[in-house]
Amino acid sequence: MQIGIDLGATKIEYVLLDNNNKELLRNRIETPKNYVETITSIISIIKDIENKKKNKLNVGICHPGATDKTTGLIKNAHNSLWLNDKNLIKDLKKKINNNIYLENDANCFCLSEAFDGSASHYETVFGIILGSGCGGGLVINKKIISGSNGLGGEWSLNQMPEIDVQNLNSEKKIDFSNRIEGFLSGKSIEKNFYLKYGKKMTAKEIFFNYKKKEKNSYQFVNDYKVKLARALVIIITTIDPDAIVFGGGVSNEIDFLDEIKQITAKFINEPNLKTIFLKPLYGDASGVRGAALLGRENFI
Repeated sequence: MQIGIDLGATKIEYVLLDNNNKELLRNRIETPKNYVETITSIISIIKDIENKKKNKLNVGICHPGATDKTTGLIKNAHNSLWLNDKNLIKDLKKKINNNIYLENDANCFCLSEAFDGSASHYETVFGIILGSGCGGGLVINKKIISGSNGLGGEWSLNQMPEIDVQNLNSEKKIDFSNRIEGFLSGKSIEKNFYLKYGKKMTAKEIFFNYKKKEKNSYQFVNDYKVKLARALVIIITTIDPDAIVFGGGVSNEIDFLDEIKQITAKFINEPNLKTIFLKPLYGDASGVRGAALLGRENFI
């Protein structure tokens, strides 16, 4: 059995999987907004499960951002700033002696779907999270590829459509709103819709109105399709995965993956694009299930 914990910005979800990947329990609690209370909550979850199962268990934790392989410090956790520059494993080990494995949340999402989810029949799998933010993960032969900087798969950090070279050469900060995340995430959808039309709407409402063919939402979502396709070109021309799995709250609203694939194929002049576009088998539970898989010997 393995414990998986998904350390999200608003909720901590946890799961216990048996050795056949069956869920023995799954639950969620609200995420504390400071680091000390987050540590306390994680330890409480682990001890509660172990007390019920009368056994010491491996623990996998997925989190936003990346872990520096040299220092062990979490970085780039933009929606969970209290995690940045913290050594989560070291601080947990001060209080418990479990085997603990830490990984990016999109990587765990991808691992779950590549291992026994919708992409389990494919060798090279890219997982995309389109939620309040954006993320990506890469799994090859059911192994996470995180790279030397821990940034493997973080496709949303790319500039789109292109970086401002003048800003890059100046002392001013690069405009991070030009990142892929600044166009495709749920928060950016809401912001950009407001800037364009002067109306405050949630991403869910915008997609709902798109399906009703309301003029502004319909045009906005059609433009979004093109932006998403352009961003996918980066993945396909760099990695050329067998399958791309789309997860996250925004992805849940997307019912036009075939159309996205057609637009992407046009951008790269590949009418017979072989890359398979998939929705996740485990939905919102993919990340926490992938975290639990980190505790398996074959993933260590």
